[in-house]
Amino acid sequence: MGTLRVGVLGATGMVGQRFISLLHGHPWFQVVSVAASPRSAGKTYREAVQGRWTQAGVIPADVADLIVRNVNEIDAIAGEVDFVFSALDMEKDDIRNLEDAYAKRETPVASNNSAHRWTPDVPMLIPEINADHMAVIPAQRKRLGVKSGFVAVKPNCSIQPYVPTFHALAEFVPVKASVCTYQAISGAGKTFDTWPEMLDNVIPYIGGEEEKSIREPLKIWGRIVDSHIVPAESPVISAQCIRVPVSNGHMAAVSVSFERKPSVDDILTRWKAFVGDPRAADLPSSPKPFLTYYEEDTRPQTRLDRDAGKGMGITIGRLREDNLFDYKFVALSHNTVRGAAGGAILMAELLKTEGYIQGK
Repeated sequence: MGTLRVGVLGATGMVGQRFISLLHGHPWFQVVSVAASPRSAGKTYREAVQGRWTQAGVIPADVADLIVRNVNEIDAIAGEVDFVFSALDMEKDDIRNLEDAYAKRETPVASNNSAHRWTPDVPMLIPEINADHMAVIPAQRKRLGVKSGFVAVKPNCSIQPYVPTFHALAEFVPVKASVCTYQAISGAGKTFDTWPEMLDNVIPYIGGEEEKSIREPLKIWGRIVDSHIVPAESPVISAQCIRVPVSNGHMAAVSVSFERKPSVDDILTRWKAFVGDPRAADLPSSPKPFLTYYEEDTRPQTRLDRDAGKGMGITIGRLREDNLFDYKFVALSHNTVRGAAGGAILMAELLKTEGYIQGK
């Protein structure tokens, strides 16, 4: 496979930085263009993120001296890349219009943003779970009037811990669930230095997260009908989303009932064996294993377990019967890796292997 030239839109923000960090040394993708708001345009990437680089390692040398472009320089950026990752921090309508504009320049967009998640012909992909939704892309291309451009999105970070656990148990038909997520401050693009009021604090509200937690799984479990994705009607999910004083990692406390109640052994066996769609099993960013269950009552723990599978794995624990639902458990994922940049990179890897993203 030849190396594809990649651009990162919104490259200076926290998720954009995570893209830059994760793409360093990637076997298929090379970052050749970085873009951000007009206030960063014209600077080197090193200059643009000076004093606000949030990643553990140093800025990759092959990106540090790239000149940051204005994200609105669509023709120039589209002319030097094969596709782009989108981590834009703008109004949703502006993001939607800009991502469409890149797609119309025959430049595929693998987006971390929510702006297009409810566009009916835009696939919202967790590669191990609903890779079949790639099949809607030709209909989107027809609507946009293009041959190779399109937009694909990854779902919200808050649903990543529990949606895979439900999907692994699909044969038992989950029908209703109550989920409370405990979400890290990096999900708001913050660190403790930039958000000191989160120290020794919990905020019981995150704007828009509960609606996303309830609705987005249903699109993932939906089906393609007449060239668009029709969301599933179940399971019915109730959600509460809480901001907690943690740097990275979203934990979910889950209660769930099934049409056909499995045994504890049934559940643990399915979780241990689950790999999902085989097309997503051996990609460069695929975690092995995808799901890990801990027997200890005190696991998973955010600080200990968020980096499982290089941040792409899901860890689970405390499975037990519930007095209102069938079962309850906790699950954990890394919100800026699996839940953001890493999930979008895995999605792009899948789209490349299936021929949707190609060199220009």
